[in-house]
Amino acid sequence: MTTKCEHIAELGAEPTPSTQEGCEDCLKVGGRWVHLRLCLGCGKVACCDSSPAKHASKHFADEGHPVIRSFEPGETWRWCFVDNTLV
Repeated sequence: MTTKCEHIAELGAEPTPSTQEGCEDCLKVGGRWVHLRLCLGCGKVACCDSSPAKHASKHFADEGHPVIRSFEPGETWRWCFVDNTLV
């Protein structure tokens, strides 16, 4: 189910991804990821919660940027961590 949230309305233009190569943090430490997410607050590319390090969720916990989108080819969905919903 898709729900509107106030956080999506607060977003500006989509930021430039920090990398096209994969999860920024996993790349630094030689880690691996399952799927990639793009932070719509700052452009950080991070791994999903199915990945061992769960960097996208850690980024939200550390920085408070509420909305991410899939960074997988052909996927356009967005997720709000605060509202715990697709937006």
